[in-house]
Formats: sequence, structure tokens, C-alpha cells
Amino acid sequence: MPSQMPRLYMPNVILNTKMGTIPVPARDRPPAPSPVPSPPPRKSRAWVWFLLLSAAAFAIYKYYPQVSHGAAKSADPAAGMVKRAAPAVPVVVATAKTGDLPIYFTGLGSVTAYNTVIIRSRVDGELQNVAFTEGQPVKQGDLLAEIDRRPFEAQLEQAEGQLLRDQAQLENARLDQKRYETLASQGVISRQQSDTQIAAVHQFEGAIKADQGTIDNIKVQLVYCRILSPLTGRIGLRLVDRGNIVHASDATGLASITQLQPIALIFNLAQDFLPEVMKRYRAGQTLLVEAWDRDLRTKLATGKLLTVDNTIDMATGTARFKAEFPNQDDTLFPNQFVNARLLVDTRHGMVIVPSAAVQHSPTSTFVYVVGRDNAVEMRTVVPGPVEGDNASLESGLKSGETVVIDGVDKLQQGTRIEPRSAARK
Repeated sequence: MPSQMPRLYMPNVILNTKMGTIPVPARDRPPAPSPVPSPPPRKSRAWVWFLLLSAAAFAIYKYYPQVSHGAAKSADPAAGMVKRAAPAVPVVVATAKTGDLPIYFTGLGSVTAYNTVIIRSRVDGELQNVAFTEGQPVKQGDLLAEIDRRPFEAQLEQAEGQLLRDQAQLENARLDQKRYETLASQGVISRQQSDTQIAAVHQFEGAIKADQGTIDNIKVQLVYCRILSPLTGRIGLRLVDRGNIVHASDATGLASITQLQPIALIFNLAQDFLPEVMKRYRAGQTLLVEAWDRDLRTKLATGKLLTVDNTIDMATGTARFKAEFPNQDDTLFPNQFVNARLLVDTRHGMVIVPSAAVQHSPTSTFVYVVGRDNAVEMRTVVPGPVEGDNASLESGLKSGETVVIDGVDKLQQGTRIEPRSAARK
């Protein structure tokens, strides 16, 4: 019997070297190892992106023609005007005119009286009479007040009596002098006695002069008892009542008088204006000065320039000017603040428009001119001097043309307007 060969075991077969491969029944097979589970396959999300892209493409296809059509309508204003004309813009207009434009320099000033006097008593005594009414105009020489005269009249009588006594003594001394001179010539008396009598005569002559000076002084005091106005002007408020004792050394007086006609105005102008003013001042021209109220709305008075100060204020860079006003209607009062306007030149034949019509851009100066069919034209102009509410134009506009002065912020080239005149604004 042949020797038996060893067998090799595999998971599913048994190999025999002599007989070949013999399948093993399933019940005799050893259990197979459990396979390792693999992860579940990832689900693809490509269909989500496909749906989103499809929706976007549909929206573009659906609405793009309408959007592009609306944009085309807004980009073409002419097409919009065909359907509905744009409403006219309401504005205020004015007509350019040819005229003279005065050039003023304006500065703040204060009215100053030419003369101001404090009325004081020059003698001591009782104030017996006040002959003025507060605020009344007075003339030079008018009686204002009276001081009690009786003490001075008594002093005058005493001084006159002393004078008479000294005059009598002088006459007697002169007669004695003649006698002494005769006796001295005859040798009866010494020459010294005669000379002593001559000195006595001179002493009495000096006493008479002193008496006369006392009398004159008292008479002056009597004159001072009547206080008269030293100038023509307007008297202020009474500071002392009747019956009070006044003194020559009193700090406050009875009242004050200011000269109002004429009256002066002191005002300041920038030093940059000084060369042009001085050129005309040296040439002998009469430069007019106007006094206006603080709001520059009402002209109070008209005068002329008197002089210019000799220095410039370093703190403000201004020079002081002095003007004179007749002030016949008493419009100006001392220490009143006003605006002074110095007329230095007048431009003749200028095209003048309201200053509100002139507009400025970074590159030019222009105005809106009303043309045909009430359409405005933006026209470049060359500006000239500006004075108050009026502006002059060197070129770019003719007299008689209409310009827009209010509502310019809503305008551009070719805008149709609904004009209203400035008088009906």
C-alpha cells in the first residue's frame, strides 16, 4: 500500500499531492473570517447647485429685458420728454441795466462832539436860580444859573470903603510932602525928614493900588455869580438842584453842554484802503462820508472827510479818519455808534445786476440768462466791483438781458423756468 502523503489545508480546499485538489464540503470547512465593513458611499450634492444655477438663468432670461429697457429710458431724457415734459422751475429774475456804481469803503465809527463843556461854579455860594431846562438847546451867552451875590456885594462895599480911606491918607501925605520940601530948602528941617515923607506917600499909593485890586477881584466874583453858556449846543441833565451850596472845587458840575452843529465822526478803515484815499485827499478832492445805522439800512447824515490820523493802529491794522457833519436836524448824537461809508470813486456806464445773480465755480464766474421759451443759459462773465446788493460786470452780459437772482440752485444749462420779477417776489 502506498505510503500516504501529507495534506495541506486551505480555507476552502484540501490539496493532495497525488490526487489533486479535492473540494471540501461546506460543513467540513473552517469558518471564514468576517470581512471589514467599508464606509457607506457619499451622496452627491451636484443636483443642488444645478437647481440654483437653473433658477438664476431663468430669472435673467425673464427680467433682464425689462431692466435694460427701463435703463435705456432713464438714459435718454429726450425719450422721456416725448411722453411728458419736465415741469418749469419757478425762479425770480431781474433785468440788467447800465448805470453808475459808487465805490465805498465802510468802517465802524463813533460820533464825537466838537466841544463838550462841564458847567461848574467858579465861586462858592448858594445856587439861587437854575435858568435852563434839561435837554434844551442853548446859545453862547445864555444865562444858565445864578449864585447868591450878597456876600460879594458886601465885600465890595468894604473894599471900596478901604480905598476911600487910603485915598484920603494919600492926599494928606502929599500935602505934608510939599511942606517938608519947603522947610528942608529953608534949612528948618533936615533932608531926612523930607525923604521919609516922600516914602510915606509912596506907601499910600501902593495901598490904593491894592484896594483897587481887591475891588476888581470882587467885581469878577460878582460876574461869576451869573453862569453863562460858553458855547452854542445842547445842555444835558441837571446835576445840582436849586438851594444847594456849590463850590468851585466840586468834582461834578451843574450840567454839561455839547456842541451838536456841526459834529464830528471818528471811524476806522483798514490800512489797505489808505493809499487810495490819500491819493484823492492830497489832490484836494472833497470826499463824501455817509453815516448809516448799525444795520446799514438807513442813511442818517452826509458829511465830508476832514483829515486822516498820522499813525496806524498796530493792534488792528487800521487808520483813523475824521469827518464833519452839519447835523442840522440833530440826527447824530455824541458817542453814537454808526457805520461810516467813505465814497472814493464812481464807476460810470457799468452793466449792473443784483449781486445774487453772480455765481462762482472753481473755474469761472457765471450768470443764468433767460433765453427763448424761458430756457436758461449759463453764461460766463467777468465780474467788476460789488457795492451792497449791486454787482457790476466788465463783460459777458448786456444791458436789458434778464438774469436769475433766486432759485439758481435748481438750474442747469437749458432748464425751463417760470420767471417772476423781483418786484412781485
